[in-house]
Amino acid sequence: MSLGKLMKQAAKMQQQMEQIQASLATRTVEATSGGGAVKVTAKCDGTLAAIKIDPQALNPADAQLVEDMILTAVNQALTQAKEISNTEMGKATAGFSLPGMM
Repeated sequence: MSLGKLMKQAAKMQQQMEQIQASLATRTVEATSGGGAVKVTAKCDGTLAAIKIDPQALNPADAQLVEDMILTAVNQALTQAKEISNTEMGKATAGFSLPGMM
């Protein structure tokens, strides 16, 4: 493969990855815990978009439980977002390999 062709392929892949990243920033996933008492919305770029807590779950005596539910929902949402991101980025790099690279 010629260096020129390789450079064109790399530039095309870079452009595709930038488009995917922009798309991932607008794509969201939701996760809940505590039977829906906590709902987290994460963007597929790895950031959180929203956290909703059912007011009935806000009993001060249950603070530790609510904290645990938030942590569970956040981790689930971020895991889903990362899986989508990895899948989409993998599509952009599929079939692209540099000679001598794994």
